[in-house]
Amino acid sequence: MIRVKLIKKMQYIKHNIKNRISYITLNRPLKRNALNPQLVNELKEIIKISETDNTVKVIILKAEGKAFCAGADLEYLQKLQSNTYEENFEDSKNLMELYKMIYLSEKVFIAQVEGHAIAGGAGLATVCDFIFSVPEAKYGYSEVAIGFVPAIVSIFLTRKIGEAKSKELLLTGRIISAEEAKEMNIFNFIETKENIQNEVYKFAQKLITKTSSDSLRITKQLIAQIQSVNIEDAFDLTAETNAKSRETDDCKKGISAFLDKKEIKW
Repeated sequence: MIRVKLIKKMQYIKHNIKNRISYITLNRPLKRNALNPQLVNELKEIIKISETDNTVKVIILKAEGKAFCAGADLEYLQKLQSNTYEENFEDSKNLMELYKMIYLSEKVFIAQVEGHAIAGGAGLATVCDFIFSVPEAKYGYSEVAIGFVPAIVSIFLTRKIGEAKSKELLLTGRIISAEEAKEMNIFNFIETKENIQNEVYKFAQKLITKTSSDSLRITKQLIAQIQSVNIEDAFDLTAETNAKSRETDDCKKGISAFLDKKEIKW
């Protein structure tokens, strides 16, 4: 039976939970889903709801309209010019917290990019664990073109594609095609407009039915931590993680089913 859970209505976000997937949809199509403080806050609130729902295993982030996300809202950019440093710092922390929530989330995030993802929109997709895109989508970190700095996303992009390629994109602000983004290992998959929704769903269901929630959570945490420690500490961290993971209910359940040659139901 298909189970759909509807969440309270928000101004800029659509949300529902179906078949262990939390669907979070940006809903400012007339503004090309541009980011402003309210949209960022709504995203954070919905992510918290999805994080605490034990029925949710995968979160799909997508958008209404022709653009995935065009970056910062123009009215919002105008307001920033009159902000104090303290106000700008608090505002920057708000966006940082959103990216951090996604990157460190215990759930797996999939970005379903069906339109252009520029500046903050590219950042929003970058922090997800997997990115599916349509071939027509353009992608880029264009902040330097208007005197901004792609500061927060630099953490995640350099981890994803390395320093050289990150400099190529962040220092030039160059807009690239979906195919080039895939060649740079930013995008994982490119699917047609007709197929992308079905392919994202099938991929999510493989994660849901074929992998352990505990294993996904622990592995995602390990990947985030392993890149910031030296080699000796990394060895210790991996050994500790391996040992602790064996104590989880999922590990005991999985080994038991494997030894008994039974299908594992995750």
